[in-house]
Amino acid sequence: MNKYVERLYNGIIKENPTFVLMLGMCPTLAVTSSAINGLGMGLSTTVVLICSNLLISLFRKIIPNGVRMPAYIVIVASLVTVVQFLMQAYLPSLSASLGVYIPLIVVNCIILGRAESYASKNAPVESIFDGLGMGLGFTIGLTIIGLIREILGAGTAFDVQIFGEWFTPITIFIMAPGAFLVLAFLVAGMNIVRKKMDAKGTPLAEPAGCLAGDCAHCGASCPSAGKKPETNNTEGGDK
Repeated sequence: MNKYVERLYNGIIKENPTFVLMLGMCPTLAVTSSAINGLGMGLSTTVVLICSNLLISLFRKIIPNGVRMPAYIVIVASLVTVVQFLMQAYLPSLSASLGVYIPLIVVNCIILGRAESYASKNAPVESIFDGLGMGLGFTIGLTIIGLIREILGAGTAFDVQIFGEWFTPITIFIMAPGAFLVLAFLVAGMNIVRKKMDAKGTPLAEPAGCLAGDCAHCGASCPSAGKKPETNNTEGGDK
């Protein structure tokens, strides 16, 4: 598989941030009361992901190791501010609906996680595709959740009425408990798919970060970077 296509596949399917890695749960549960909100939040995060991955990859050899996280946050915060201003100028209603969750993209664990685990160690073009894949996976997840909640809770899809007067909206689905219910059923479905793929030898997500010893700038200094558990070998002692 082409390495760029693989980055897209990983973000959308194999390492989907919403249904597989369970990242970014705060906006996932908070803003998905409608499909448009989920789509808007996902696309905003995608733009920030692509741009932050690109900039961090370009500056990865310049940013000192000791201040890399503050540097990443400054880069991401600058991009989020630009996105927020653009949304306020051209999409004021969507900006008002998403509210404080647009500024909170700065601390979204998906963005900082990709910056630390991928963009800081790979070339710019590959990092762009990684950000695009993860962003599309996040967007698809939020849009699906928002669409299901909107259909069941309001009888509409993208603000278009799809049911007649006979349909009684289940209002709990556009409330906070509905977000947990829809997410739970979707994750359960993904777990079923994961088990089938595991049985075929193609697991959806591999261990990442310290568990796999691939922390950025970590290498052999990481306590768990490929080291085997130590055993107590005492010579001449009691067995």
